[in-house]
Amino acid sequence: MLVISLLSLLFVYLAGVIRVWRSAGFGRGIRLFEAGAFGCGWVAIVIALWSPLDELSEHWIVAHMIQHELLMVVAAPLIAVSAPLIAMLWAVPEGLRRPMLASLRQKPLTSFWAVLTAPVAVFSLHAAALWVWHLPALYDYALEHEAVHVVQHACFFGSSALFWWGIAHGRYGRLGYGAAVVYVFATALHGGALGALLTFSPRVWYTPYTMNHPPGLTPLEDQQLAGLLMWVPAGILVAAGALVLFAAWLRESDRHTRYKSAMPLSPTP
Repeated sequence: MLVISLLSLLFVYLAGVIRVWRSAGFGRGIRLFEAGAFGCGWVAIVIALWSPLDELSEHWIVAHMIQHELLMVVAAPLIAVSAPLIAMLWAVPEGLRRPMLASLRQKPLTSFWAVLTAPVAVFSLHAAALWVWHLPALYDYALEHEAVHVVQHACFFGSSALFWWGIAHGRYGRLGYGAAVVYVFATALHGGALGALLTFSPRVWYTPYTMNHPPGLTPLEDQQLAGLLMWVPAGILVAAGALVLFAAWLRESDRHTRYKSAMPLSPTP
């Protein structure tokens, strides 16, 4: 099922890209950068979910954490900036594409999408998914029930992709670069705080990892390493995204300043 889903996702995106480029020209409609971002994001999902890492995650907290960070910090932002909706629309046969596009442009749906992808909404949804799913009782339940585990991964990836979509589209969340920088830095801070709690906790949070743990690291040391991974490398990657947005904000401010200074003064009567 997982293999079929991953291959279907790749096939749909490629079909959409090919049709867009046949119609608009190579590299138009969906840029090469966007297609490359999708490819890299898809590979990150494959590594996270369909590799030896998935088997290791059943016994090692740190392997499970690598899965989560690959989905949230690597795959989600890459997929979000890859123009996935354009590709998926163009993958649909032309006879269905126009009615589908017309229905997507209806005001109730566009209004709902605008609210859902607003900066406060995507920030809150992603923060809630991250913290709620790391509660020991819910995390343990997901480890013991495969269907719930799938939902957990979907929530991590989906909320993160929605967060980065809200940041990267609609004029950077419709509030400008400055607001985007604040929300991304805030995400790095609260994610790092959760990692720090895992790192410095005097006990293991998740009971399944205390049973039949492989030799080497103790379960507590395993958790500390997982928390450190969430705290430092993942935090650095998210903060790097904030710095990119900050640099874009400075360029945008400089462009507006140059434009205003170049405008001719209004003649006085």
